[in-house]
Amino acid sequence: MKTVVVEPKYSGKNLITCLTTIFPNLNVNSIYKALRKKDIKLNGSRINKNVILNTGDTLDVYIIDSELYGVSINDIKVIYEDDNIVIFKKPTNLEVVGDFSLTSIMKKNFNFLEPCHRIDRNTIGLVLFAKNKESLDILLDKFKNKEIEKHYICLCYGIPLKSSATLQSYLFKDSKKSIVYISDEFKKGYSKILTSYKVIDVNKNKKISLLNVTLHTGKTHQIRAHLAYIGLPIIGDGKYGSYEINKKFGVNTQLLCSYSIKFNFTNDSSILNYLNNKEIKLYELPFTKYL
Repeated sequence: MKTVVVEPKYSGKNLITCLTTIFPNLNVNSIYKALRKKDIKLNGSRINKNVILNTGDTLDVYIIDSELYGVSINDIKVIYEDDNIVIFKKPTNLEVVGDFSLTSIMKKNFNFLEPCHRIDRNTIGLVLFAKNKESLDILLDKFKNKEIEKHYICLCYGIPLKSSATLQSYLFKDSKKSIVYISDEFKKGYSKILTSYKVIDVNKNKKISLLNVTLHTGKTHQIRAHLAYIGLPIIGDGKYGSYEINKKFGVNTQLLCSYSIKFNFTNDSSILNYLNNKEIKLYELPFTKYL
Protein backbone atom coordinates (compact mmCIF):
# COMPACT_ATOMS: atom_id res chain seq x y z
CA MET A 1 0.00 0.00 0.00
CA LYS A 2 1.21 3.49 -0.89
CA THR A 3 -0.14 6.67 0.72
CA VAL A 4 -0.18 9.86 -1.35
CA VAL A 5 -1.03 13.32 -0.01
CA VAL A 6 -2.37 15.47 -2.85
CA GLU A 7 -0.18 18.48 -3.55
CA PRO A 8 -1.61 21.84 -4.73
CA LYS A 9 -0.50 21.19 -8.33
CA TYR A 10 -2.93 18.24 -8.52
CA SER A 11 -5.88 20.13 -7.04
CA GLY A 12 -8.83 20.09 -9.46
CA LYS A 13 -7.37 17.20 -11.44
CA ASN A 14 -8.76 13.69 -11.52
CA LEU A 15 -7.40 10.65 -9.74
CA ILE A 16 -6.00 8.94 -12.84
CA THR A 17 -4.10 12.06 -13.95
CA CYS A 18 -2.61 12.42 -10.47
CA LEU A 19 -1.53 8.79 -10.11
CA THR A 20 -0.10 8.38 -13.61
CA THR A 21 1.94 11.56 -13.12
CA ILE A 22 3.32 10.47 -9.74
CA PHE A 23 3.87 6.90 -10.95
CA PRO A 24 4.82 7.23 -14.65
CA ASN A 25 5.14 3.46 -15.13
CA LEU A 26 1.68 2.76 -13.73
CA ASN A 27 -0.73 1.39 -16.33
CA VAL A 28 -4.15 3.07 -16.47
CA ASN A 29 -5.78 -0.38 -16.59
CA SER A 30 -4.28 -1.13 -13.18
CA ILE A 31 -6.00 1.96 -11.77
CA TYR A 32 -9.38 0.99 -13.26
CA LYS A 33 -8.96 -2.51 -11.84
CA ALA A 34 -8.19 -1.08 -8.41
CA LEU A 35 -11.25 1.17 -8.61
CA ARG A 36 -13.51 -1.76 -9.55
CA LYS A 37 -12.20 -3.68 -6.54
CA LYS A 38 -12.39 -0.55 -4.36
CA ASP A 39 -8.67 -0.87 -3.63
CA ILE A 40 -8.20 2.90 -3.46
CA LYS A 41 -9.25 4.99 -0.49
CA LEU A 42 -9.85 8.74 -0.54
CA ASN A 43 -9.57 10.29 2.91
CA GLY A 44 -10.22 6.87 4.46
CA SER A 45 -13.23 5.92 2.32
CA ARG A 46 -13.10 3.37 -0.50
CA ILE A 47 -13.93 4.78 -3.94
CA ASN A 48 -14.78 3.28 -7.33
CA LYS A 49 -14.75 6.38 -9.56
CA ASN A 50 -12.18 8.65 -11.18
CA VAL A 51 -12.86 11.47 -8.72
CA ILE A 52 -11.60 15.06 -8.72
CA LEU A 53 -8.97 15.70 -6.08
CA ASN A 54 -8.28 18.65 -3.79
CA THR A 55 -5.15 19.85 -2.02
CA GLY A 56 -4.52 17.85 1.16
CA ASP A 57 -6.59 14.84 0.15
CA THR A 58 -5.07 11.52 1.21
CA LEU A 59 -5.03 8.56 -1.15
CA ASP A 60 -4.33 5.03 0.05
CA VAL A 61 -3.49 3.03 -3.05
CA TYR A 62 -3.58 -0.76 -2.73
CA ILE A 63 -1.72 -1.60 -5.95
CA ILE A 64 1.34 -3.85 -5.75
CA ASP A 65 4.71 -2.13 -6.04
CA SER A 66 5.67 -3.96 -9.23
CA GLU A 67 2.64 -2.39 -10.98
CA LEU A 68 3.06 1.01 -9.35
CA TYR A 69 6.71 1.30 -10.30
CA GLY A 70 6.94 -1.05 -13.27
CA VAL A 71 9.62 -3.18 -11.61
CA SER A 72 9.47 -6.68 -10.12
CA ILE A 73 11.82 -8.10 -7.50
CA ASN A 74 12.48 -10.89 -10.00
CA ASP A 75 14.15 -8.29 -12.26
CA ILE A 76 16.94 -7.83 -9.68
CA LYS A 77 19.82 -10.29 -10.05
CA VAL A 78 22.70 -11.10 -7.69
CA ILE A 79 25.92 -11.06 -9.74
CA TYR A 80 28.37 -11.61 -6.87
CA GLU A 81 28.11 -12.16 -3.12
CA ASP A 82 30.39 -13.05 -0.22
CA ASP A 83 30.35 -12.43 3.54
CA ASN A 84 31.08 -8.70 3.17
CA ILE A 85 29.65 -7.45 -0.11
CA VAL A 86 26.94 -8.13 -2.64
CA ILE A 87 26.66 -6.79 -6.18
CA PHE A 88 23.25 -6.58 -7.81
CA LYS A 89 22.28 -6.01 -11.41
CA LYS A 90 19.77 -3.17 -11.21
CA PRO A 91 16.99 -3.03 -13.81
CA THR A 92 15.75 0.18 -15.39
CA ASN A 93 13.01 2.34 -13.79
CA LEU A 94 14.43 1.81 -10.31
CA GLU A 95 16.32 4.21 -8.05
CA VAL A 96 19.21 2.94 -5.94
CA VAL A 97 17.82 4.64 -2.81
CA GLY A 98 14.36 5.87 -1.86
CA ASP A 99 10.94 4.60 -0.78
CA PHE A 100 10.69 1.92 -3.46
CA SER A 101 14.25 1.36 -4.56
CA LEU A 102 16.91 -1.28 -5.02
CA THR A 103 18.03 -0.63 -1.44
CA SER A 104 14.58 -0.72 0.18
CA ILE A 105 13.58 -3.87 -1.71
CA MET A 106 16.72 -5.87 -0.96
CA LYS A 107 17.19 -4.70 2.66
CA LYS A 108 14.45 -7.15 3.61
CA ASN A 109 16.80 -10.03 2.80
CA PHE A 110 19.83 -8.86 4.80
CA ASN A 111 20.66 -7.96 8.40
CA PHE A 112 22.72 -5.02 7.09
CA LEU A 113 22.74 -3.62 3.55
CA GLU A 114 23.94 -0.21 2.36
CA PRO A 115 24.88 1.01 -1.14
CA CYS A 116 28.45 2.17 -1.74
CA HIS A 117 27.61 4.25 -4.83
CA ARG A 118 24.66 5.08 -7.09
CA ILE A 119 23.66 4.95 -10.73
CA ASP A 120 20.78 6.75 -12.44
CA ARG A 121 17.24 5.44 -12.25
CA ASN A 122 17.22 4.45 -15.92
CA THR A 123 20.79 3.16 -16.02
CA ILE A 124 20.96 -0.62 -15.69
CA GLY A 125 23.77 -2.71 -14.28
CA LEU A 126 26.05 -3.31 -11.33
CA VAL A 127 25.63 -1.64 -7.95
CA LEU A 128 27.95 -2.53 -5.06
CA PHE A 129 26.53 -2.93 -1.53
CA ALA A 130 28.22 -3.53 1.82
CA LYS A 131 26.84 -6.21 4.14
CA ASN A 132 28.39 -4.80 7.31
CA LYS A 133 29.47 -1.43 8.70
CA GLU A 134 33.21 -2.14 8.50
CA SER A 135 32.98 -3.02 4.80
CA LEU A 136 30.86 0.06 4.12
CA ASP A 137 33.43 2.40 5.70
CA ILE A 138 36.28 0.78 3.76
CA LEU A 139 34.48 0.87 0.41
CA LEU A 140 33.29 4.46 0.76
CA ASP A 141 36.91 5.43 1.46
CA LYS A 142 38.09 3.43 -1.57
CA PHE A 143 35.60 5.16 -3.84
CA LYS A 144 36.69 8.52 -2.47
CA ASN A 145 40.34 7.69 -3.17
CA LYS A 146 39.53 6.33 -6.65
CA GLU A 147 40.66 2.81 -5.76
CA ILE A 148 37.55 1.26 -7.30
CA GLU A 149 37.35 1.33 -11.09
CA LYS A 150 33.92 1.31 -12.78
CA HIS A 151 33.29 0.75 -16.46
CA TYR A 152 30.10 1.51 -18.34
CA ILE A 153 28.86 0.28 -21.70
CA CYS A 154 26.68 2.54 -23.81
CA LEU A 155 25.27 2.65 -27.32
CA CYS A 156 25.63 6.05 -28.95
CA TYR A 157 24.33 7.63 -32.10
CA GLY A 158 27.38 8.68 -34.07
CA ILE A 159 30.86 7.27 -34.58
CA PRO A 160 33.86 8.81 -32.75
CA LEU A 161 36.76 10.13 -34.81
CA LYS A 162 39.20 8.40 -32.44
CA SER A 163 39.08 4.79 -31.26
CA SER A 164 39.76 6.01 -27.71
CA ALA A 165 40.03 9.33 -25.93
CA THR A 166 39.91 11.06 -22.56
CA LEU A 167 37.54 14.02 -22.52
CA GLN A 168 38.07 16.99 -20.20
CA SER A 169 35.35 19.58 -19.67
CA TYR A 170 33.47 21.40 -16.92
CA LEU A 171 30.02 20.53 -15.59
CA PHE A 172 27.36 22.62 -13.87
CA LYS A 173 24.42 20.98 -12.09
CA ASP A 174 21.09 22.82 -12.06
CA SER A 175 19.35 21.04 -9.19
CA LYS A 176 16.05 22.87 -9.70
CA LYS A 177 15.75 21.69 -13.30
CA SER A 178 17.47 18.33 -12.63
CA ILE A 179 19.82 18.83 -15.56
CA VAL A 180 23.55 19.46 -16.06
CA TYR A 181 25.41 21.67 -18.52
CA ILE A 182 28.85 21.13 -20.06
CA SER A 183 31.44 23.74 -20.96
CA ASP A 184 34.94 23.55 -22.45
CA GLU A 185 35.99 26.48 -20.27
CA PHE A 186 35.81 26.89 -16.53
CA LYS A 187 32.93 29.03 -15.26
CA LYS A 188 31.75 29.92 -11.79
CA GLY A 189 29.88 26.99 -10.28
CA TYR A 190 31.29 24.48 -12.77
CA SER A 191 33.38 21.43 -11.76
CA LYS A 192 36.09 19.73 -13.79
CA ILE A 193 35.13 16.36 -15.27
CA LEU A 194 37.15 13.63 -16.98
CA THR A 195 35.53 10.89 -19.05
CA SER A 196 37.40 8.22 -21.05
CA TYR A 197 35.99 5.98 -23.75
CA LYS A 198 37.12 3.12 -25.98
CA VAL A 199 35.23 2.00 -29.05
CA ILE A 200 34.10 -1.62 -28.81
CA ASP A 201 32.21 -1.88 -32.10
CA VAL A 202 30.48 0.28 -34.71
CA ASN A 203 27.79 -0.04 -37.34
CA LYS A 204 28.54 2.53 -40.02
CA ASN A 205 25.25 1.95 -41.84
CA LYS A 206 23.24 2.68 -38.69
CA LYS A 207 25.71 5.37 -37.56
CA ILE A 208 25.96 3.87 -34.08
CA SER A 209 28.85 2.92 -31.80
CA LEU A 210 29.21 0.74 -28.73
CA LEU A 211 31.55 2.33 -26.19
CA ASN A 212 33.33 1.27 -23.01
CA VAL A 213 33.34 4.34 -20.77
CA THR A 214 35.35 5.06 -17.63
CA LEU A 215 34.50 7.82 -15.18
CA HIS A 216 37.47 9.56 -13.59
CA THR A 217 35.13 11.99 -11.85
CA GLY A 218 31.68 10.95 -10.73
CA LYS A 219 29.31 13.84 -11.36
CA THR A 220 25.55 13.70 -11.93
CA HIS A 221 24.63 12.57 -15.47
CA GLN A 222 28.30 12.92 -16.43
CA ILE A 223 28.47 10.18 -19.08
CA ARG A 224 25.17 11.09 -20.71
CA ALA A 225 25.83 14.83 -20.84
CA HIS A 226 29.52 14.61 -21.76
CA LEU A 227 28.98 12.24 -24.69
CA ALA A 228 26.00 14.24 -25.94
CA TYR A 229 28.15 17.39 -25.76
CA ILE A 230 30.69 15.93 -28.21
CA GLY A 231 27.97 14.76 -30.59
CA LEU A 232 27.56 11.17 -29.36
CA PRO A 233 24.17 11.11 -27.57
CA ILE A 234 23.25 7.86 -25.88
CA ILE A 235 20.36 6.21 -27.69
CA GLY A 236 17.20 6.26 -25.58
CA ASP A 237 18.29 9.22 -23.44
CA GLY A 238 15.27 11.50 -23.20
CA LYS A 239 17.13 14.33 -21.45
CA TYR A 240 20.40 14.74 -23.33
CA GLY A 241 19.62 12.70 -26.42
CA SER A 242 17.35 13.16 -29.42
CA TYR A 243 13.65 12.32 -29.55
CA GLU A 244 13.85 11.61 -33.27
CA ILE A 245 16.83 9.26 -32.86
CA ASN A 246 15.22 7.45 -29.92
CA LYS A 247 12.02 7.01 -31.91
CA LYS A 248 13.98 5.73 -34.92
CA PHE A 249 15.50 2.93 -32.83
CA GLY A 250 12.31 2.30 -30.83
CA VAL A 251 14.08 2.90 -27.51
CA ASN A 252 12.55 4.83 -24.61
CA THR A 253 15.20 4.34 -21.94
CA GLN A 254 18.90 5.17 -22.11
CA LEU A 255 21.15 2.37 -23.37
CA LEU A 256 23.69 2.83 -20.59
CA CYS A 257 24.91 0.02 -18.36
CA SER A 258 27.18 -0.18 -15.32
CA TYR A 259 29.15 -3.11 -16.70
CA SER A 260 32.12 -3.86 -14.44
CA ILE A 261 33.66 -3.06 -11.05
CA LYS A 262 37.35 -3.61 -10.32
CA PHE A 263 39.08 -3.23 -6.97
CA ASN A 264 42.47 -1.50 -7.26
CA PHE A 265 43.46 -1.12 -3.61
CA THR A 266 46.74 0.69 -3.00
CA ASN A 267 47.00 0.06 0.74
CA ASP A 268 45.76 -2.29 3.45
CA SER A 269 42.02 -2.89 3.20
CA SER A 270 41.49 -4.94 6.35
CA ILE A 271 38.73 -7.54 5.91
CA LEU A 272 38.46 -6.70 2.20
CA ASN A 273 42.08 -7.35 1.19
CA TYR A 274 40.96 -10.47 -0.69
CA LEU A 275 39.11 -8.25 -3.18
CA ASN A 276 42.23 -6.47 -4.40
CA ASN A 277 42.70 -6.81 -8.19
CA LYS A 278 39.38 -8.64 -8.45
CA GLU A 279 37.02 -7.60 -11.26
CA ILE A 280 33.32 -8.39 -11.33
CA LYS A 281 31.42 -7.86 -14.56
CA LEU A 282 28.21 -8.84 -16.25
CA TYR A 283 28.10 -12.17 -18.02
CA GLU A 284 27.19 -10.65 -21.38
CA LEU A 285 28.04 -7.42 -23.14
CA PRO A 286 24.84 -5.34 -23.29
CA PHE A 287 23.18 -3.69 -26.31
CA THR A 288 24.96 -5.78 -28.97
CA LYS A 289 21.60 -6.74 -30.50
CA TYR A 290 21.27 -3.19 -31.85
CA LEU A 291 24.49 -3.39 -33.88
